[in-house]
Amino acid sequence: MKKTSAAAAGCAAAILLLSGMTGCSKKSATDNPYKGSITFSIWDNNLNEFIEKDNLVEKFHQKYPEAELEIEKMKDDSEYWNSMKIRASARQLPDVMFNKPFTLTRFKDYLLDMSGTEADKNNMLADSYKIDGKVFGIPLTTTYEYVYYWKDMFAAAGVKVPQTWSEFEDITKKLQAFYGKTNPDFMALACGLKDEWPDYPYMEFGPALEGGNGHNWNTMASQDAPFAEGTDIYKCYHKIYELFTSGVLGKDPLGLGYDQASGLFAAKKAAIMATGDWGLQSISQNASSIDQLGTFYLPLRNTTSDPYNVITQGDSFMGVTTHSKHPELAKAFVEWFFSSEVYPDFIAYNSSSSSMKNFSKEKDPVLAEADANTPDKVLVMYDGAGDNFTAIQNETAFDYKKLGAEMLTPGFDLDKKLTELNEKWKAARIKLNIK
Repeated sequence: MKKTSAAAAGCAAAILLLSGMTGCSKKSATDNPYKGSITFSIWDNNLNEFIEKDNLVEKFHQKYPEAELEIEKMKDDSEYWNSMKIRASARQLPDVMFNKPFTLTRFKDYLLDMSGTEADKNNMLADSYKIDGKVFGIPLTTTYEYVYYWKDMFAAAGVKVPQTWSEFEDITKKLQAFYGKTNPDFMALACGLKDEWPDYPYMEFGPALEGGNGHNWNTMASQDAPFAEGTDIYKCYHKIYELFTSGVLGKDPLGLGYDQASGLFAAKKAAIMATGDWGLQSISQNASSIDQLGTFYLPLRNTTSDPYNVITQGDSFMGVTTHSKHPELAKAFVEWFFSSEVYPDFIAYNSSSSSMKNFSKEKDPVLAEADANTPDKVLVMYDGAGDNFTAIQNETAFDYKKLGAEMLTPGFDLDKKLTELNEKWKAARIKLNIK
């Protein structure tokens, strides 16, 4: 992991933590709640680039001269969650941490209530994710999931933006056949399943899209057989299985991680890639041009008369942990980040949509194209999962992202897997006494 820090310059024997800063900081004669050292842990590369580019560490020190801010950057979200789980047990969580909708319940006992803060009052989504009436994190952005595609590659292959799942399957197969005949390494659909998590647009959000139920995981927690034939997850996972095993992921779908897959898509060695709005920044940086880059929403519906469901959610919930030795300073940092001093620059730099009422933002033209392609879209607010689902998930070892990669392994039987999951699920609900 990577760390950067800032501190007030000390007296003669102190080590300078900020280059270019000299002299001594005069200590307050009173007990100043805005002094001390706080750590903010992140995994997002784009956010880290913004922090460094905008000199946020130094700016925060200028705002609070007796404070030290350390940015703890981890490699990816897998390393992040593993670390946070261990550190929660050891009472060593950072002062400020990020959460996803599905991890808020997991860490709620380690987070302070942010209700009533200015960041909460001005946020459009925070109250929608309250747990037990408390706001445990302020979402940094409003995110949407997109399917990115190259218009010129579609045109050359004679395919159009799909409106239904069968059309989506059809164009991926046509793209694979068209470009694969001259390039054996071509993949119609870039994913990066070596890392497992990049299949989340399909495996995590797919069931919610299938039934238009953003509370899908919590609904499953109340069912004995949520994987049975006819359920949203059954129908969705069968669609994904047929797609993933059709050859459209290329010859080595488990051999590429997300960064490799994204790089190949940017180089037009793949025609389609499903990922969040945050992915636009990476694609733009790696592509020679994005003049031909377009977007549409994943069309999981069966017919054009069915609702065109589109996932939206709050993302990157910034919260203060109960392990912080300087909670007021940590809260002040969160308030400052969501203020006019930082947030407008951050959201302008970021490709995601604003979560703040007082700082609006128009969508990037590439992302706005998805809305133009989907005038009949129906927004589905995704809320992650609650305590009951998480408990059953842990008991059954159900991992939707891992399952997506597992579909590509030799001898995998989806129906057998879903039957096994049903049996484990029912047993877990009985054992945990979840009604």
